[in-house]
Amino acid sequence: MHFFRYKNGELHAEDVPVRELAETYGTPLFVYSHATLLRHFMAYKKAFSDFPHIICFAMKANSNSAIVRLFAKNGGGADVVSGGEIYRALRGGMPSNRIVYAGVGKTEKEIRFALKEKILMFNVESEEELVEIDRIAGLMELKAPVALRVNPDVDPRTHPYISTGLEKHKFGIPIEEAFEYYKLAAKLHNIKVVGIHKHIGSQITQVSPFVDALKKVMALVDKLSRCGVKIKYLDIGGGLGITYKDEEPPMPHDLARGLAPILKNRGLTIITEPGRSITGNAGILVTKVLYLKNTKNKRFLIVDAGMNDLVRPSFYDAYHHILPVIKSMRKTIIADVVGPICESGDFMAKDREVKAVKPGEFLSVMSAGAYGFSMSSNYNSRPRAAEILVKGKEHSLIRKRETYNDLLRGEVIPRFL
Repeated sequence: MHFFRYKNGELHAEDVPVRELAETYGTPLFVYSHATLLRHFMAYKKAFSDFPHIICFAMKANSNSAIVRLFAKNGGGADVVSGGEIYRALRGGMPSNRIVYAGVGKTEKEIRFALKEKILMFNVESEEELVEIDRIAGLMELKAPVALRVNPDVDPRTHPYISTGLEKHKFGIPIEEAFEYYKLAAKLHNIKVVGIHKHIGSQITQVSPFVDALKKVMALVDKLSRCGVKIKYLDIGGGLGITYKDEEPPMPHDLARGLAPILKNRGLTIITEPGRSITGNAGILVTKVLYLKNTKNKRFLIVDAGMNDLVRPSFYDAYHHILPVIKSMRKTIIADVVGPICESGDFMAKDREVKAVKPGEFLSVMSAGAYGFSMSSNYNSRPRAAEILVKGKEHSLIRKRETYNDLLRGEVIPRFL
């Protein structure tokens, strides 16, 4: 459930008219609902309340510091995949002992930073990475806390670009080889084995892939235990889907109920890594209609938000509801909703039935709170959008709109030019 609703024919973010936000802050504009973010986060805390747990928000979904702080203040942690995300998490007030660090390409600089800040654990993805972390930790005279990310070879039945748990993917260690990797980790002088990690993909709409993967992981936990390798943290990953169109994904309590029989009486601290399922439907992208263009065979609504602002439709052929900010009695039309980017792939929707709108009016692209701003870019030298957080009748700028000067920040023209 989210808190974007029509009131008297006008779309509101909680108790604030979206039109008012667009007129105040300009467009394109990301708008997030505090109540929705908190509701979704607390749903995970309640779902896993029978177990010691940490809800580590997947920062790749939305890394704004204000949103990170909201979760940190409510006992959450952070799932990060870069040194930059560690930095963002810390600046947002996230305690370092609630940060877990995954990713297949950690650099020496990033590993040093994570060790210096004393994060909870590294989720290690290869033998080479394990040996490198051991080397760097030795130089720093530290013990590196690690979990190995195992690849359970389970099909999550999602888009192939966001599936990560099959043997053919770059992520993790094949589960049939993981026991030997743990034996190696246990022998390394500067490594402390503390956990096990798996993550099978994103936008998953069934519980069964999670159950199948966890059964395989727990069999490995038991084998390790018999050999004296004790696991404290079980990181079950994230990936629970949301409703974009007509999906009916399970809720956090459905996931917890499905996994509970496998986790019961294990004495493990459960780590989950939800991202999209917390922020996805907690945010919208507001855009202004610039032009209406009719050709012999097509109608186009040209708006000021492009694929640089929200790449998901272009990248994944993803569906997002598009709603008029002000309801009208006008007829519906079939049109492509397209942006200003110089690419044929720049669209928000194709052949979509939408209410007829006029230039200067606003549209809301729904379910844009995850993988919206975090995947945005300056392509075509377009400044990135502003972000707003709404709480009841209050609203606050949580990221300023970029300027043309921002586009040049860091560039240097050499003397010989």
